[in-house]
Amino acid sequence: MNLVLRPLKIASIAEAFTLIILLFIAVPLKRLFSLPEAVSIVGPIHGFAFLFYVVIVVFYYFKGHVSIISAIKLVVAAFIPFGAFFLSSVFQTSK
Repeated sequence: MNLVLRPLKIASIAEAFTLIILLFIAVPLKRLFSLPEAVSIVGPIHGFAFLFYVVIVVFYYFKGHVSIISAIKLVVAAFIPFGAFFLSSVFQTSK
């Protein structure tokens, strides 16, 4: 793995985990067990992680470490549960 892209990969995985926790743990707790507090706690954490992740992707794009296509793939994958885990090719090489 390209060491320059390591922080981006860590941010990608962290964002993916927050999405998975939100969708597969917090939302079912809210809907099935009437615990809206779960979404109230995990939702903002995921929101912060997502915004931080997008800022990092943009930073790496402007620094020239990822191409525009890779940056778009990274942001789109953030909307798909488990999407970040399928983009390992982006982290193998830099621009």
